[in-house]
Amino acid sequence: MNVKRGRPRNIETEKSILAASYDLLLESGFGAVTVEKIAERAGVSKATIYKWWPNKAAVVMDGFLSAAAERLPLPDTGSAFNNVLIHATNLARFLTSREGKIITELIGEGQFDSGLAEAYRLRYFYPRRLEARQLLEQGVQRGELKGNLDIELSIDLIYGPIFYRLLVIGEKLDDPYVQNIVTSAFEGIKSD
Repeated sequence: MNVKRGRPRNIETEKSILAASYDLLLESGFGAVTVEKIAERAGVSKATIYKWWPNKAAVVMDGFLSAAAERLPLPDTGSAFNNVLIHATNLARFLTSREGKIITELIGEGQFDSGLAEAYRLRYFYPRRLEARQLLEQGVQRGELKGNLDIELSIDLIYGPIFYRLLVIGEKLDDPYVQNIVTSAFEGIKSD
């Protein structure tokens, strides 16, 4: 039997730490954030932070995700096309917002910090991918999409261009572009 020792997390202290890490991230960028600065802003010790998170990347990602969670709800309109369109549009809008630009910074920093890369993949991108998977699986179950649909490939076809445009070529990422991607993808994946 595994018994955790020590006191459980205090919700208010945790919220304070997450808010401090997020505020510092917005103000200064990931590279300038330190556990010392987070502890000072939150009014806690570094030991408290390290007791709950293994490193700076983990606490910063949790702070970011806690602030971002409300911005990306999972749609349920009854239509696979509309659900994916809303999901992809909300993601693109978020990624181009002030807060979302942090993701591009984190991706850049992650090229030199494997712990950060693992944190944003596990805590941000994989959950978004699972949401997209769920939306497409619902479409298959309802008969809107092909029964033999390669869901992983479909996710790449729909969401890949968003990240390509955002991270590689830097061209405008707006609602009409996302609508065009989703409409084009659905031409190939909808049931006949």
